[in-house]
Formats: sequence, structure tokens, C-alpha cells
Amino acid sequence: MIKTISQKSARIFSVAITLLVSSLLFVSCEKDDMDLKDPSDSILPDRFRVEIPGAISSRAHTKSQQVDTLSGDGVYMHLRNFIGLAESGAELNENVILMIAVNNLNRPMELTFISDEDGRAKHLSVVENASFEGKDWQYRLTVTDVGNPAKTSAPTHALQVFWNLAPLEAISILNPWNINRNTEEIYQETNFRVEYSETGALGYEAHMMVSFTGFPVPNPLHDPYGLSKMKMFVGRNGDMVSIFGNSEHPNARFFNHETGFNWAFSAAASRTQNIAVAEVGLPPMDLNASDRETLLETYSIYNVFRNQILYVWPNINPDVLEAYLHHTQAPGYFNAGGFVQAGTAPSQAYEPLKEAMERLTPYNPATILNYQITFAQ
Repeated sequence: MIKTISQKSARIFSVAITLLVSSLLFVSCEKDDMDLKDPSDSILPDRFRVEIPGAISSRAHTKSQQVDTLSGDGVYMHLRNFIGLAESGAELNENVILMIAVNNLNRPMELTFISDEDGRAKHLSVVENASFEGKDWQYRLTVTDVGNPAKTSAPTHALQVFWNLAPLEAISILNPWNINRNTEEIYQETNFRVEYSETGALGYEAHMMVSFTGFPVPNPLHDPYGLSKMKMFVGRNGDMVSIFGNSEHPNARFFNHETGFNWAFSAAASRTQNIAVAEVGLPPMDLNASDRETLLETYSIYNVFRNQILYVWPNINPDVLEAYLHHTQAPGYFNAGGFVQAGTAPSQAYEPLKEAMERLTPYNPATILNYQITFAQ
């Protein structure tokens, strides 16, 4: 029996968010240095993400159910969970930065404090005129874990933020283990990165890129579809939100022996109507291809499932096969309740979203396979 995509990773991540945000209250710092104040007086950005309509982003913690196979509508339905997981990462970064902002961060500064959460020394610094990835930034914030006050150890990065204020653009990189060592040790190699911009450089009023690497992959017997990496782009223009990206699933299997798939997707959603259209491909994780036709058509849910089923059951009744593949057609349509149907639009309201979605292409799976998030040294 194969389990559907469980919400275990999302549940663990939600717990991590609660722990990490609470760990950054910095109540151990001297009041003279860190008086709480209105975050609008801070030099830190006061926003750091593009909100994604709920039709295509879900943080629901439903229980996994056992079924004979993972169905096509299951692939579409749980795409919302992966997008929701990435959106939670963006929200985590934003909450962390806002919590620092309310602690009187309104100038370049440097201080060391003992975290109330894990009892370890943390060092915070804010400097002007920094450079990162070939770009100049007005400010750089760095938080490092200095170590146990009773011992000497090399500092390790917990958080870095680079930003410009006018127009607003920023990059944030976060390691949950180094922010709070009481976080589960499985997050030791997990890094989150959020890029946010209101410069209009990519043709959007605002856009963000959310990625994470080193995410702990669950036991495949409990959750065969757990993800290890993800990179997602979200752009907003007026009412429309455009989304594309990839999530990596090392233990994913469907009908035959092939293991390891990349959920490649593009989507568009309406903020006011809370409806969305999405297309999903299931290429191998190491596939080196960047064109939309290969990622979303050659490796469409329909083609991957059909080829695998025919490989395992070459004599299957064609009518039975087509009936099973009914919800694998592209694209998938969503409303406030989640996945609605595949292939045929529920109404004309989806047509502008479908047209926008068809202009979007996921990342190269091989690029995601080799992708790593690193801090500036």
C-alpha cells in the first residue's frame, strides 16, 4: 500500500516556526540597548513576502490515508501543501525580521546576548554598505550562534539579511538550528532563503523567491513523498499572482521501481476570487532540461502515470486506464476549497489565469538537485 502525501513535514515545520519566532524576542538583551518600539521606526524592511491566495496554497494538517496508489488529483491537491510549506518559510523570515525590528533596531549596531531559548550566546551586528552576490546593499544584518558561554566554539550563522530601502529589495537567509539549538537536530543543515523585491525588475509590482535546502526527509515508510529541497517564484501584478517552481522528493515512487521525482509546477491565482490554475510535471530529479514542453508536457502527470501503469500492467483495459487517469489531465483547477477538477475549466473566470500560467516555466530539475543555500562569510 502506498500512502498519499502526508502532512508530517508541514506539521514539523509549523512547530519549528513557533519555536524560532519566539526565540528571537531577545528579552535577554539590556533594555538600554534594545527598548521595544514601533517597527516603523526601524531601518529593517516592514514587509518581506508576496501573499499567495489560499486556493493554491494550503497549510492544512490533514492525516495521511492509505490508498492503492497516489492518484492524479492527489498530485494536484498536495501541490498546494508544497506551496504552503514554502509560503510558511517566507512568513517565518518575515516574522523573524519584524521581531528584530521592534527591538529598537534603527541604526548600525553590534551586541552579544544570551538567548533565553537555548542559553547560548548570540551575536548581532548591523552594518552599512555591504556587498553580496555582486550587488551593493545599504544594510546587512548578521546573527551568529557564538556558542555555550562556558566554552569556546566557532560562531555559526543563524540569520543574514541584506536590504535596500528605496525601492525595497532584500535577501534573507536563515538557519533554524543556529537560531535556537533546542530546535530538533534534524534541522541542523536546513537553510531557508527569501528574496523580496518591489523594484519591478522582473516585470512585477512585487515578487519573491523562496527556497530551502537540507530539509529533513522523513522515513519513506511513513511519508514516501517527503521533500528535501524547494525553490519557488511568486510575482504579483494587481489581482493576479503568478507562481512557478520545483520541489524535490528523493523517495517518491508511483507504480514501478523508479524512485526520486521533481514536482515541477506553474500556477496563476486571483487574489479577489481566490481561484487558481496549475500545471504539474513529474520529471526525474536529475533531468537536465529547462523548456516548458519537456518539464510540463513530456513529463506531465498523465504521461508519467500512463507510461508506468502500462509498464507494470501492459494488458490493462484501456477504458479502465483512461478512467483512472481522468484527474491527471492538465491543467488543474482550484477554488477556495482546494482542487476542483482537471482538464476542463469550471467557468470562464479561469481563462485569464490559464493564459498567464502557460507563460511560466519551472526551474531546471538538475539545477535544483545541485542547489545549495549558503551564507556570506
